[in-house]
Amino acid sequence: MSRELKTERLLLRPMRLADLEDVHEYASDRDNARYMFFLPNDTVKDTEDFLSGAVKEWEKVSPSFFEFAVELNGKVIGAMSAYLDESKECAELGWILNKKYQHFGYAVEAATALKDFLIKEIRVKKITAHCDARNAPSYRLMEKIGLTRESENGERVYPKTGEKARELAYSLIIE
Repeated sequence: MSRELKTERLLLRPMRLADLEDVHEYASDRDNARYMFFLPNDTVKDTEDFLSGAVKEWEKVSPSFFEFAVELNGKVIGAMSAYLDESKECAELGWILNKKYQHFGYAVEAATALKDFLIKEIRVKKITAHCDARNAPSYRLMEKIGLTRESENGERVYPKTGEKARELAYSLIIE
């Protein structure tokens, strides 16, 4: 299994503890993390704990989730993740991109690489993704990489604030 995914401009690679400063920059920014379910991180320790868990998961023979750093010219500008179900046949995608690097096509480039990795190397049969209905850039990204809207009537409750929002669900069935 490949641990690094290369695109025209980006390198997707396993998260490292050394990524702490770059990751905390976007993960602690309230505006940047507005629609992220478990963010923003309130402390550097929160980000460090997250990275530690991601690193430990990559050390497993058969990881249940993949947390890729999205690197541009040596700087971590975001993350792409895939969480596998128990059968390891279905993966749920997630992503975040530092707001300084949005609107340049990096998210589509990275999400396409992750989707291809899941199909070709992990051999998943279904890919899903969810987002807050107010997060148009996220659901447009899902559509750009080939996912189709399954539902627009879900509900999410943000754990840190208790805020409720309408949730969209997307999927792609792999033949």
